[in-house]
Amino acid sequence: MHDEERESGVGLAEEVREPKRFKVLLHNDDYTTMEFVVKVLMQIFRKTEAEAVQIMLNVHNKGIGVCGVYTAEVAELKVSLVRRMARQNGYPLKCSLEEV
Repeated sequence: MHDEERESGVGLAEEVREPKRFKVLLHNDDYTTMEFVVKVLMQIFRKTEAEAVQIMLNVHNKGIGVCGVYTAEVAELKVSLVRRMARQNGYPLKCSLEEV
């Protein structure tokens, strides 16, 4: 240990850990319209129309689409906002988190 480290009491071995990150996912269903999914992506996830359409097509064709990757708190908030917006508009759109 260097003298400077002894004096400050801080060792270089201390590591700053990155916060856990989570993917926010939209799941396909037979009731939610494609237009509504695009609206959700643009309003809640701040996607451009082109980005939103591409994600919506992934949801439609593959059954699932990634909206973005966020820290836990932001991801949980976005999932909550999607669920609320879907419920208010009468859609069963499912949104979930997955740790990266």
